[in-house]
Amino acid sequence: MGIVGCGAISGAYTTTIERLPGLHLTAVADLDPGRAKTVADATGARALSVPDLLSDPDVDIVLNLTVPAAHAEVALAAIAAGKDVYGEKPLAATKGEALQVLRAADTAGVRLGCAPDTVLGTGVQTARRHIDDGLIGTPIAATAVMATPGHERWHPNPDFYYVPGGGPLFDMGPYYITALITLLGPVSKVIGAASRTRAERVIASGPRAGTPIPVTTPTHVTGILTHDSGALSTLVMSFDSAATRAPHIEIHGDQASLIVPDPNHFDGDVLLHPVDGTWRPLPVRAGYRNAARGYGLADLTTTPPTQLPRASALLALHVLDIMESLLTSTTTAQTVPITTTCERPPPVPLT
Repeated sequence: MGIVGCGAISGAYTTTIERLPGLHLTAVADLDPGRAKTVADATGARALSVPDLLSDPDVDIVLNLTVPAAHAEVALAAIAAGKDVYGEKPLAATKGEALQVLRAADTAGVRLGCAPDTVLGTGVQTARRHIDDGLIGTPIAATAVMATPGHERWHPNPDFYYVPGGGPLFDMGPYYITALITLLGPVSKVIGAASRTRAERVIASGPRAGTPIPVTTPTHVTGILTHDSGALSTLVMSFDSAATRAPHIEIHGDQASLIVPDPNHFDGDVLLHPVDGTWRPLPVRAGYRNAARGYGLADLTTTPPTQLPRASALLALHVLDIMESLLTSTTTAQTVPITTTCERPPPVPLT
C-alpha cells in the first residue's frame, strides 16, 4: 500500500498497519516533501511524489489521507492508475464528486472503501448485536450528540474545519451517522437547522498560534433523520459548545434504552436500561478487539471481490448524501428526501 497525505492522522494508520498481516507500507507522498520524508523515515517506506506513487507497481492500494477538498482528485487519479483506494472520510467534498469517484471505480473494476471504520470495533458492534437480538424490543428513536468548543483549540492548522466540506457535521458527523446506519439502517429523509456564531476563529496552538481564520460554514447543526425502518434519530453536531453530559449515542426501543459508546473510538461500554430496571453494562459480544484506524482498510483487502467491504464507498456515499441534505434543509426549512441508500454492512463477529 501507499499513503497519499502525511498529516497528523497518518501516524494512527501507520501504527496499526505495522501489526496487521497482509498489509505492507511501501511508499508515502505528500505535497510537503518534508512531511513525506518524516513518515518514510519512521516506517521504512519510500518517500515519492504523488504521481510516482500512483504509478509505482509495488503499490496495490492507495490510502487517501488528504484534506477533504482533495479526496476526489486523489481517488480519481489512483483509480485511473488501476489502484484500489481506501480514503478518510468524507468520501468526497460533495455528493457529485463522490458519484464520479464511484462510477470511475466501477468502470475500472477496482475496490473502493472509506472511513470511518470505528464502527467495526467492539463498541458499536456489541450494541448492534444486542439490538439485533431484540434486547431493546423495536427500535423507535435515537439521539446522537457531539459538542465541543472547536478544533482550533488544539489543531495547529485547523483552517479546513471551517470552510465548506468541514464544520462539525462534515468532520464528526460521519462517525455518528455511520454508527446510526449500522445500528438502525439507512435513512430516507432529513430535516435540519444550523447556525454560525462567529465569523472567525483564532488558532490556539502551534507556530500559527494567535492567527485568526475565517469561518464560512455552519458550526452548529441539528437535524432529524427518518430511517427506512421508521425510527427517528436526532443529531446534534457542534463546535459552539463548552461541554456536554449527553451520551454520544442513545437508542430507545419499546422495551429498553441503550447507551452506545463514542463512535469516534473503537471500544467502550454499552449500557442497557430496561423499562423496569436500572442502567447496567452489557458483555462484549461482537466486533474487532483492539481495533484501530486501518481495520477498515484491512477488511477491504480481505473481502472477496464479489462482496462489498464493511466500510464501503456506497455506505460513505449515503452518509455524504445525508449530510449534504441536512445542510440543504437548513437553508430551505423543508424536509429533504435522501436519493441514495445502502445495505447495513454485515456484522462483525467477536474477533
